[in-house]
Amino acid sequence: METNNTNKYINLEKKYGARDYSPIPVVLKKGKGVFMWDVDGKKYYDFLSAYSAVNQGHCHPRILREMKKQAGQLTLTSRAFHNNVLGKYMEIATQYFGFERLLPMNTGAEGVETAIKIARKWGYLKKGIPKDKAQIVVCTQNFHGRTTTVISFSSDANSKDYFGPHTPGFIEIEYNNLTLLEKTLKENKNITAFLVEPIQGEAGVNVPDEDFISKAKGICKKHNVLFIVDEIQTGMGRTGSLLAACGNCSCENKCERQKKTYVRPDILILGKALSGGFYPISAVLCDDEIMEVIQPGQHGSTFGGNPMASRIACIALEVLQEEKLMQNARRLGTIFREKINQYISESKVVIKVRGKGLLNAIIINDDTKDKKLAWDICIVLKEKGLLAKPTHGNIIRFAPPLVITEKQINECIQIICDTLRQFEPTN
Repeated sequence: METNNTNKYINLEKKYGARDYSPIPVVLKKGKGVFMWDVDGKKYYDFLSAYSAVNQGHCHPRILREMKKQAGQLTLTSRAFHNNVLGKYMEIATQYFGFERLLPMNTGAEGVETAIKIARKWGYLKKGIPKDKAQIVVCTQNFHGRTTTVISFSSDANSKDYFGPHTPGFIEIEYNNLTLLEKTLKENKNITAFLVEPIQGEAGVNVPDEDFISKAKGICKKHNVLFIVDEIQTGMGRTGSLLAACGNCSCENKCERQKKTYVRPDILILGKALSGGFYPISAVLCDDEIMEVIQPGQHGSTFGGNPMASRIACIALEVLQEEKLMQNARRLGTIFREKINQYISESKVVIKVRGKGLLNAIIINDDTKDKKLAWDICIVLKEKGLLAKPTHGNIIRFAPPLVITEKQINECIQIICDTLRQFEPTN
């Protein structure tokens, strides 16, 4: 139940803020590990993880300690000067993910915009596409951010209507359709890149066929088209591998790039958990043959690559590996889907569970126009101490921090199932 204290903070946002979000009515004050507390002291399991930005858990003590240390030394120089942390971060991240170059940015959308610019210029200088004719293939139901260019190729009318004129240069095809991808690349020689999410998170954890990513990469290579993978939400262990494009590799140390299941993109976009949830950090990685098209003055950011961000990212990567969060996500994700499937076998309110690792979603049986049932379920989940939020009306995404334990996830599964039972038809 909302208290006067909760209403006070919510009303402040309503009075002074833009109406660009419709949050679950809870006001949070503190976070630690898999938990958050509201302004009245009530404790919740976090099952959204700030859209997978806090894979390492809220306020991870090691990242916090290093952030405080760096904050007392140097936070920002701009890229007008070198700093003593950026180069080390670039070295660690490029070796970690297996690329030669890194371009640092701040937000995920900035990372996507950066990849688009790199791909377009590569198309002109390396592929020989006529000036201003480069096109990029994207997928239906994509979500890559909310900048003007990105919304121009969004499938969501709510994201793009009345924000035009839209940026040209994009071709939309059906997600998980290799035949259409092959046909599109074959028929258009001005295509410079294919931009894709290995799992569509915002679309409701839409998981493609197991061979989609690997075969898409092969098709791109055949037609001399850059394969750009947006792992802003799916990367950093969320799906049980370092990257979702890793397929089912074992990741016992870090990503075992020798495994046949690994699909190496030409351009990799990272964000969110690259910061452990402490700071806006994103990055675009690729090899020198591609990155060299960007020269001084052609792209950058005042905050991108600042000492604070660089130090945080280094530690966030170390935590991911040393605490074996990828393995934990893979193991507990299997438990989650198995137990939810057991519930679904006798349910009329839940149609399906889908996902990979600890990025999962349930599809609610709701064909009404307003699709309010999933929202109502999330409100009851909140009352029972678990925070989640619907997407696309009748889909509820479940993505806890990767530090969650087996005991905790079993407790959360019980909360979810108990809540769903309240909405099952009685006749």
